[in-house]
Amino acid sequence: MAQKPEMNRIAVVSVRDRFYSYPTSGLTPEKLARILRQADDGDIALQMEAFAEMEEKDLKLGSLLQTRKNAVLGLDWEILPADESEEAKRRAELVKKAMEFEGLEDTLLDLLDAIGKGFSVCEIEWMYDQGMVLPKRIPWVDTRRFTFDLEGNMRLITDDNPSGILLPTNKFMIHRYKARSGSSVRGGLLRSCAWMYMFKNYSVKDWMTFLEIFGMPIRVGKYKPGATEHDREVLERAVQAIGSDAAAVISESTLIEFIQTAQKSSDPFRDMIALANAEMAQAILGQTLTSDVGSSGSRALGQTHGEVRQDLLEADCKALAETFRRYLFKPLILFNFGDTRLLPWLKFHYEPPEDLKAQQELYKGLQEMGLKIPENHVYEKFGIPKPKDGEPILAPMQQGGGVTTLSFSERDSIRSPKANPAQEKIDQFIRHAAYASQVPIREMVENLKQVIAKSSSFEELKEKLEGFIEAAPLEPLQETLQQSIFAASLFGRRAVLDEVAEDGL
Repeated sequence: MAQKPEMNRIAVVSVRDRFYSYPTSGLTPEKLARILRQADDGDIALQMEAFAEMEEKDLKLGSLLQTRKNAVLGLDWEILPADESEEAKRRAELVKKAMEFEGLEDTLLDLLDAIGKGFSVCEIEWMYDQGMVLPKRIPWVDTRRFTFDLEGNMRLITDDNPSGILLPTNKFMIHRYKARSGSSVRGGLLRSCAWMYMFKNYSVKDWMTFLEIFGMPIRVGKYKPGATEHDREVLERAVQAIGSDAAAVISESTLIEFIQTAQKSSDPFRDMIALANAEMAQAILGQTLTSDVGSSGSRALGQTHGEVRQDLLEADCKALAETFRRYLFKPLILFNFGDTRLLPWLKFHYEPPEDLKAQQELYKGLQEMGLKIPENHVYEKFGIPKPKDGEPILAPMQQGGGVTTLSFSERDSIRSPKANPAQEKIDQFIRHAAYASQVPIREMVENLKQVIAKSSSFEELKEKLEGFIEAAPLEPLQETLQQSIFAASLFGRRAVLDEVAEDGL
């Protein structure tokens, strides 16, 4: 092996990691701007604390970020070799084994924390297993432990070096989310949502204050010009106390009046909160229909858009796959093979599911056009295993609920194994009746064509058809049908009597 991994833990958990200063408490525009400017200067601790509070305190914001992360976590994935060579496949097998480390799902979730905060770091704890270097655990490192120097390099703050140390290679996984070009400090979506979070926080507080005094009359205390200072103080305390106690004792020279307030709606607060939620949903999910269905949206439209916009989901998957390939697969191959050639790929299956019914109609149409489609391709397309030799298969269903309709010529071609003279007579008479019916049917069709041609509108055609049906000469057809039924009945009875006579019954 060309290199050996760093086995000691570098980002050791410190006692100070447990303490928070809660910077969003009493958040004001001046305080928020100061936190953001301080992060631009490299000190990101307060910004990361604020982002963590925002995700924790705002249920809507936390739900949106969780949806964005779960959209990736819910996907299947696989390890693909760099090419089809045996060496590439051997290295891919090693990576597959390495991806079985403890807490893989937690590591994926921790790295996706970069979506909100701009970056997320996990430390790789290497171990030896049967002579191979593999990851044992990849725990998350608190983002407050990092700072950036004047050159933009990320540094890890330790107890021995408060100004931070440069991160050693092949030891940390650094996942960055770039909502915009520039510093990782400004790349997270929570930075874009910070102002809307503050405005929403103001609206919620004002709404709660409004609900507390909603409908309560304004108390106005009046005193006469000759009232003493003591009387005025008693009156002021009485006005303040009467809101909660509903009782007060005042002198006869003072007066308390109740002025009823106008019953205004609380919609401005609700609208501002809805606006903030919609803006944050647009920033995080890429659309708002699945998060807030208003008067202009619908549940069906939300389902069409999906939980997360498809291009954002694909970007998250590709960025996370590149982080694993660069910070985990590369050192893993280096430690075990001595070089970094033929690095495997992490492939997330983020493709949206196909509409199999539409695909079925497409293949059916192509087949009817005469296009030759390989049978194996159809089996693979619809995920149906090809039946083996002798394996029972489902019989194709007949059109019309399993009933097959045959023409007269097709029926004539079918003969029973044993000829029945009576049945032959009936078939012969049926053919004669069908031939005899051709003339009146042809005349009716010609007359019907003339009726359709002379009609100028659908309503006129409807009226003429009703009159045509009433005046249609149906007597020849009725007579032919009656004769056919009567003859079939006679031949049938005669056949039964002949069979009875032959059997001696």
